Amino acid sequence: MAILGLGLMGGSLALALKGRCACLLGIDPDPAAVKLAVENHVVDLAATDPASLLQTADLIILAAPVRVIISLIEQIPVCHPGRAMVIDLGSTKVEILQAMSSLPLRFDPIGGHPICGREKSSLAFADGRLYQGAAFVLSPLPRTTPRARQTAEQLALAAGARPIWMDAAVHDRLVACTSHFPYLLANALAAATPLDAAPLVGPGFQSMTRLAGSNPEMMHDILITNRENILSSLKSYQILLSRMESLLAAGDVDTLSVMLKEGADHKEEIFAIKGALL
Repeated sequence: MAILGLGLMGGSLALALKGRCACLLGIDPDPAAVKLAVENHVVDLAATDPASLLQTADLIILAAPVRVIISLIEQIPVCHPGRAMVIDLGSTKVEILQAMSSLPLRFDPIGGHPICGREKSSLAFADGRLYQGAAFVLSPLPRTTPRARQTAEQLALAAGARPIWMDAAVHDRLVACTSHFPYLLANALAAATPLDAAPLVGPGFQSMTRLAGSNPEMMHDILITNRENILSSLKSYQILLSRMESLLAAGDVDTLSVMLKEGADHKEEIFAIKGALL
């Protein structure tokens, strides 16, 4: 297996798969990440140049920001003369699968997205337990073979995750609500909070703004490649927030209380459905 990208996600996956494959290769353009991966035995071999290691891989895992993944897909046929399965870990799927569809037929591609992570994205924060219990979305292309489907499931299970099959467009619509829009919300909340409120910051504010610390470059790629779905989530939120603002301004506490209870009940329903899937 060759993992292209030794950040949080690629490094954590490498740690989870260590000893579960014949040889684990790591590739990253950052020499410091390669050095750290070798010194800490995260992978068996590591390099900065894909061409030096990639050609021996049976399974290629793309663990990078979305638009970097798309660029790597274009490089794979040049670096790998043979046959290989290709899977990505990108946070959006439609544009990545479009790029994968242009790969030569000797490659067997499939989209993937583990629903886990942290706001710190470097290899220094990698954790072999990161994938434990997490949903791992798998989005096949029409050309994806049964063998690639089975291998992708085995990969997710070996990392401790739960494979979930999902259409790429459905994935992008849903994850906009659960991850991408919440990042914008956390960022805006952090930016709107005055500095003199710092002494009164508690666990609630910390949990609400945690996502604001995510890597801006990585999030930029996500926002651009899932723009329409995120805008739709933003619009729905603005409608609800405007209604709350109107009720509060009018002093209509009773109607506001009903609305707040509806939101709390809806949250409980979401987590009940999630819990039933575990």
